[in-house]
Amino acid sequence: MAFRTTLGTQRYVYDDLRQVLARASHRRSGDDLAGLSAETDAERIAARYALADIPLKTFLTEVVVPYEADEVTRLIIDSHDDTAFAPVAHLTVGGLRDWLLAADSAALAAVAPGLTPEMVAAVSKLMRNQDLIAVSRKCRVVKAFRNTLGLPGRLGTRLQPNHPTDDPRGIAASVLDGLLYGVGDAVIGINPATDNIPNAIALMEMLDEVRQQYDIPAQTCVLTHVTNAIEIMNRGAPLDLVFQSVAGSEAANRSFGIDLAVLRESYEAGLALKRGTVGQNIMYFETGQGSALSANAHHGVDQQTMETRAYAVARAFDPLLVNTVVGFIGPEYLYDGKQIIRAGLEDHFCGKLLGLPMGCDVCYTNHAEADQDDMDQLMTLLTVAGATFLIAVPGSDDIMLNYQSLSFHDVLYLRETLGVRAAPEFEVWLDRMGLATPEGGIRELAVGDPRMSRLLSNARLVA
Repeated sequence: MAFRTTLGTQRYVYDDLRQVLARASHRRSGDDLAGLSAETDAERIAARYALADIPLKTFLTEVVVPYEADEVTRLIIDSHDDTAFAPVAHLTVGGLRDWLLAADSAALAAVAPGLTPEMVAAVSKLMRNQDLIAVSRKCRVVKAFRNTLGLPGRLGTRLQPNHPTDDPRGIAASVLDGLLYGVGDAVIGINPATDNIPNAIALMEMLDEVRQQYDIPAQTCVLTHVTNAIEIMNRGAPLDLVFQSVAGSEAANRSFGIDLAVLRESYEAGLALKRGTVGQNIMYFETGQGSALSANAHHGVDQQTMETRAYAVARAFDPLLVNTVVGFIGPEYLYDGKQIIRAGLEDHFCGKLLGLPMGCDVCYTNHAEADQDDMDQLMTLLTVAGATFLIAVPGSDDIMLNYQSLSFHDVLYLRETLGVRAAPEFEVWLDRMGLATPEGGIRELAVGDPRMSRLLSNARLVA
């Protein structure tokens, strides 16, 4: 189906839904690389006019990746909830924007199963940053495992203690550092330098020992491949969360070595362990704009729409955590701080609107045109927008993955400046350990403080 619009005296024609979505996108280097971008700003605005007039029902009959050839498309179409869709079924994409800005939290939660990723990606292209923030903040997505994430006024954090050689003592030192700053309620999660089963089990056992030693109401995770996780569970190791990177097409997921069937197998195995105490949301997914394009599996679809399709995969498995690694894939896909900030807000909005507990790795690679000031802006905007969690590493410098993220100190800034608190169960633990202030902040402990000595008493945490 062709889509047409006129801007001034210029008439624009778009061959199909993929083309109008791509031309309407905010500029980013990945779409330039793929040859999908609007050639001029005027064409970009014209495409948004055309997109605004498209009825939402069109997205149920015209798919951007063929139904017969792609299991993600089949998942999107076959799981669509007509009843939930009914309140907005008469709207265009532009009408949906107006409806979202006026809707309350209950209405947004009710409509989520009726929205497809393509609808959500489309409406995000019409929205200013403040629109994305305003709607995201109203979306309530609460999940739980050993603590409760996504409650209003709360900001969870992933403590990321990566080490270039997976040295247990180096990892443990980073874990201690993060805990002293009140970081780690969303997950204490390691990206292993060596992704094999024995190494993953050793790291899991170390994290679980620390968690049990201090009775920490948090979940741990070694971000190993999902097929490794299945075997690890079969061997009886202490696995809390099942992790996997996912993308928005069957071919892109195949490049990760996965499909929906193996995700289902891991999900059912994780549920059977019943390791959660206050909930059983056991899946952790990471995504990132540009992953499908980098695998040559984007089907001519712009990278933001492909990213949003990945959220359909995540939504099918009721996860505890989902985060976009927004600037990690590199400047070939998000060139500079402006593009990274916009993409982070888009990803958060789209994920939350689809009903996901959306977080973000606020990050950039060292060859991107971005710096920590850009990250200061994005982390502040995401916290205002109600992000479920953010990732933090020692000193904001991940020495294993060689990229820049947020620091534990950044989390203190967000808590103190914006008044957001940790997960309630984790906050109680911080208070019990003598680390919490009455306002929900973190108490600085001197080296000689007996509470510091208590935290250092575990031999694994002594340098």
